[in-house]
Amino acid sequence: MVALDRLKNYAKKLKQELFVLYLSYKDQRTPWHAKAAAICVVAYAFSPIDLIPDFIPVLGYLDDLIIVPLGISLALKLIPPIVIEENREMAEQLKMNGKPKNWFVGILFIFIWILFTVWIGRIILGYLR
Repeated sequence: MVALDRLKNYAKKLKQELFVLYLSYKDQRTPWHAKAAAICVVAYAFSPIDLIPDFIPVLGYLDDLIIVPLGISLALKLIPPIVIEENREMAEQLKMNGKPKNWFVGILFIFIWILFTVWIGRIILGYLR
């Protein structure tokens, strides 16, 4: 039970840090390379598409357990500390007022994945011809 509680708390913290990354991405004080890292991590974390599909035993979840936390850590190191602190406070306030919802960003991520899939499909078809 203690291990399960620790895992739940860790998952909540990761989710909160993802929202901090999203808010930092929108902040003008964040350098462009940090914005690129932040949006890639957020997109990967919320994307239904993984590098290793989840249906593959053990390995399917390992990419989520390793790539997402490492990506969050890297992106947070690229963002100025003052921006992170302010966005942590803002994320906490938004969380208290109800979960943030942004349908536009969700639709944007789906659109990006569709474009990526079409691009990869064209590359594969080009090699098969």
